[in-house]
Amino acid sequence: MANSPIHCTPSILRFVFMKEFTQEQFEEDYEQKKVALESVLGKMHNIVGHAIIPYEVGGAVDMYYFPDHISGTGFATMELLDPVGNGPLPGDFGTYELVAFTKYAFNSRDKRPSPFNLIERRICGIFTTIGRFSLEAVLEPLETCEIPWNNDSSKYVVFDNYRPEGTQFRIGERMHHLLLCLEVFKDEMDFARREGSGALIQLLKDEGYYPYSDLDRPSVIR
Repeated sequence: MANSPIHCTPSILRFVFMKEFTQEQFEEDYEQKKVALESVLGKMHNIVGHAIIPYEVGGAVDMYYFPDHISGTGFATMELLDPVGNGPLPGDFGTYELVAFTKYAFNSRDKRPSPFNLIERRICGIFTTIGRFSLEAVLEPLETCEIPWNNDSSKYVVFDNYRPEGTQFRIGERMHHLLLCLEVFKDEMDFARREGSGALIQLLKDEGYYPYSDLDRPSVIR
């Protein structure tokens, strides 16, 4: 796809027809989605990283934080799925919200470019780009994405179906899944494309780096 903002494998295009929902429907869906996320990721933090310009009119996604699931902080979206479960193009596992993780503890008070703040902003940018692209392309676990970044660089992401201990992401009666966005180094991306993303994920697990997107670590490709 020559005009695509990111390069994923594979991709399928569609036209999107948006259905209108009432405020009450969105509020009910929000509460059900919160319960669903907490069933997988533990209690959600009461602070939300609201975008200045809302996602639905072209801004960034809101960021939701989960400090109690594993060491560090989990990030998740809540704006990809609409109140009936439509949103991203469905793949083999259906539709989804996005998740990612950092080893750094949640910190809302430090306004400096701290390690947590830097990766939080980076993940927000990745989520926003992938969220928009998910309306145009089927994105599956174990696929890879290269995202142009700051004009002269790229971010490299591997997807996985995040189901710790077999937990399921169920919103009310609807089954969905959580698509893990795992940022990796370029040589790790090259390895994933050559040997398979599953092989890379196993190496990351062996070294204790999965499911984190922190890159202040050595590459697992020797």
